[in-house]
Amino acid sequence: MTERLTLDQARRIAVRAQLLDADRPGDVVEVAEQLGYVKIDPTAVIAPCEHSVLWSRIGWSYESGQLQKAVEVDRLLFEFDGAFRPMSLLPLMLPRMRRWPQRESSKQWLAANDRFRRDVIARLRADGPLLASEIPDTAEVRRPPDGWSGGNQVPHMLDFLARQGVAAIARREGRHRVWDLAERVYPADLPQYDDEEAARLLEERWLQAYGIARPHWYWTGVGKATGAAAAVEGSVVRFRVDPEALAALDDDPGGRVAFLNPYDSMLFDRRRLEEVFGFTYVLEQFKPKAQRVYGYFAYPILLGDRFVGMLDAEHDRDDGVLRVAAVHEFAPLDEDESEMIRAEIGALAEWLGVDVGGPR
Repeated sequence: MTERLTLDQARRIAVRAQLLDADRPGDVVEVAEQLGYVKIDPTAVIAPCEHSVLWSRIGWSYESGQLQKAVEVDRLLFEFDGAFRPMSLLPLMLPRMRRWPQRESSKQWLAANDRFRRDVIARLRADGPLLASEIPDTAEVRRPPDGWSGGNQVPHMLDFLARQGVAAIARREGRHRVWDLAERVYPADLPQYDDEEAARLLEERWLQAYGIARPHWYWTGVGKATGAAAAVEGSVVRFRVDPEALAALDDDPGGRVAFLNPYDSMLFDRRRLEEVFGFTYVLEQFKPKAQRVYGYFAYPILLGDRFVGMLDAEHDRDDGVLRVAAVHEFAPLDEDESEMIRAEIGALAEWLGVDVGGPR
């Protein structure tokens, strides 16, 4: 049976699943458990992605040290593939990690560098945790520079070992990753799953995170057999919907204002944004300045279950000011809505520890 959802229902499911309704989560771990991951990105026009994603959910009580403690001290989160993830997901990821790599070129590079691989593991075992720069590059076959790590092959090997579940990121020193053997970073008593069960449970977790999703779209990892089939009013797209989200539709805590980092997981599926929210989102970070409409790194503004505008603002660390260049409205807002947005800008500035100011 296919569930029939109005646009309002589909939007509420998506907003609530992403923890963007009025019922705010209590801490970092709760956010990561629900979203499945918190993306890491250093672009800090206002704040780095991982921190602005958490602030947009938790609000004023979030402090960056809470994330560090959850990852490095409590080991309730772990860093993997450019994101902080809940440790509860690791057992579901391990079966696939143990089969990595699948790509033939990666298999060939690893095979050709078996001695290098053993060198890196031995160095970590003897002296870890270590920065990549503290590990000798003894590669015999080299990968071309990729724009991130240059010609040094150690970051490549560490990334490969992490994807295999052999190495892991123990902590960070600033923006630099500190590596160790996975057996010294990950808990030893993790539950075990076979490939099929792990894949099924992962798909269920991803659907829980999105509430409503397009099956087999790359970023969601939701399969066609997961959840319930759903049709949304006015859309030809066939979605899958989380049964628990359907059951909770009548329990509506209401909405609020949220400023979303351009790399927020709520924004990744552009087709879903268009079909469910009527919002065509274009990241302008890599556009020439003359072609930008809303700004270099403008934050979409979610008001309740509608995207109503874009916040073009910058954290001026030298002057201690949150400089607001513009609040672009997609359609005219009433005074109450405008006041809610102004109040959230004030809350953002307070969280950053600065005042609100205009553009230079």
